[in-house]
Amino acid sequence: MRVFVAQLNPIVGDLEGNTQKIIETLDRARAKEADIVLFSELTLCGYPPEDLLLHPSFIDAQERYLEKIIRASARLMVFVGVVRRNTSKGEKPIFNSAAVIHDGKLLGYEDKRLLPTYDVFDERRYFEPGMTTRIWELKGKKIGVLICEDIWQHAGYVGYTQYARDPVLDLAPMKPDLILNLSASPYQFQKPDMRVKVCSKCAQTLHCPVVLCCQVGGNDQLVFDGYSIYVDEEGHLRQMAKGFEEDEMIVDLDAPACPCPFTYDPMKDLYQALVLGVRDYFHKSGFKKGCLGLSGGIDSALVACIAVDALGKENVIAVTMPSRYSSKGSISDSEALANNLGIQLLEIPIENPFQTFIDLLNPFFQGKGPDITEENLQARIRGTILMAISNKLGYIVMSTGNKSEMGMGYCTLYGDMCGGLGVISDVTKQQVYALCRWLNREKELIPQAIIDKVPSAELRLNQKDSDSLPDYAIVDKVLQGYVEEYLSPEEIASKYDVPVEVAIDLVRRIHRAEYKRRQSAPGIRVSKKAFRVGRRYPIVQGWV
Repeated sequence: MRVFVAQLNPIVGDLEGNTQKIIETLDRARAKEADIVLFSELTLCGYPPEDLLLHPSFIDAQERYLEKIIRASARLMVFVGVVRRNTSKGEKPIFNSAAVIHDGKLLGYEDKRLLPTYDVFDERRYFEPGMTTRIWELKGKKIGVLICEDIWQHAGYVGYTQYARDPVLDLAPMKPDLILNLSASPYQFQKPDMRVKVCSKCAQTLHCPVVLCCQVGGNDQLVFDGYSIYVDEEGHLRQMAKGFEEDEMIVDLDAPACPCPFTYDPMKDLYQALVLGVRDYFHKSGFKKGCLGLSGGIDSALVACIAVDALGKENVIAVTMPSRYSSKGSISDSEALANNLGIQLLEIPIENPFQTFIDLLNPFFQGKGPDITEENLQARIRGTILMAISNKLGYIVMSTGNKSEMGMGYCTLYGDMCGGLGVISDVTKQQVYALCRWLNREKELIPQAIIDKVPSAELRLNQKDSDSLPDYAIVDKVLQGYVEEYLSPEEIASKYDVPVEVAIDLVRRIHRAEYKRRQSAPGIRVSKKAFRVGRRYPIVQGWV
């Protein structure tokens, strides 16, 4: 029996386009003499559809497009992720389901049983959990179907909740010959090997092969990395699809399969996730061109590299906007990077508008010396220039702040925070350095002077980030402990060897900056816990 695994990149809500992709895939599967075609979770509408699911007309349209898929399924058994109505009594009006189709007929549905409602997932907001477990048959083989989360609890990888059921164990008495999993599992740093372990545990429990099809592509702030999987009945990895691109994988269950060693480069994957996130955010929104401020610092250098790989050098404009505090290197290093990348660099000095603002406000600020006000003025002038270029020339502004800065509030509202997409807002400062070193592994793409220079916003004379923050290595440890692991400051101090008073201060800064992050551009989520999607904290609170 041959399973055609269709790792597609759907666009959320594009029912016409997604249906066309599905039908074209069925044609290729027939040409490959496949028996089964496996798609990912909610392929028809794309994942996550969020509050589009609250529109009855959206559900009606999916039913109509599903009929087209059914008619196109000749000589194939198809498992495709769809939304279906709940026609019985229940809390929610719809199910997250797999439509099971065979040779032009809809056989029925398998409904998702475990509905994650934590982190980036909010499925109980929309869906009724499935209650029944079925076996589907083809050529004398018994097939069990699980949808994404249904397989995770059994391997011990659900940390936020404890479900009352284990869908893997529910299938055990039925002795399936094959398990199919339709998945929309978002990328996070160093996650692909985790999915292999999840599938392996299921295979070992049920003593049968497991084939998982994972969505690929960027949808808003989430990136789906693909890496669809086939493990044998002993849990050994036999095949894996490509990461970060559409792919098709034929699994021949009757043919001998060799072990498939799985090794991956975490830095390469992280970079690919950021590139894919930018590319799909732009292209799926109908935009092609991006601009950014190039400061001569490491963060904007990394964003420029990502932008070029995502959009093409001809679609990227960088702008250097020197002030009286800018070092010579901020301009020369920006020029060197732009030359290396082959992108256009505009130089727009901000000294005149900056002085004009100072003169304008001086009568109202008499008796008060320069402070953060003047620093923020420069950042906001630069933001205004970038947004003007965006409006006039049709470029989306890419903000360049990293996770460490965003966590500490070391950023300026309506200044460096402005833009349509926060490219590295979920990438810590230590990861920024690691990614730049990875980019320079074969040749010096990013000038070494940019990597070596002391971090500085250059908004006052001889300014350094360390004037306002501890070393970024310490900041990143506290972010890891508090944001991702929910540790107390005392636990962070003990685990990461950070002075407890420093941990307390940085945790307070994280909460004080919540109002800033709430107004920031959407950012690409690449960590276990990003500051935007999947994290909800009150701006006004008295706990911390």
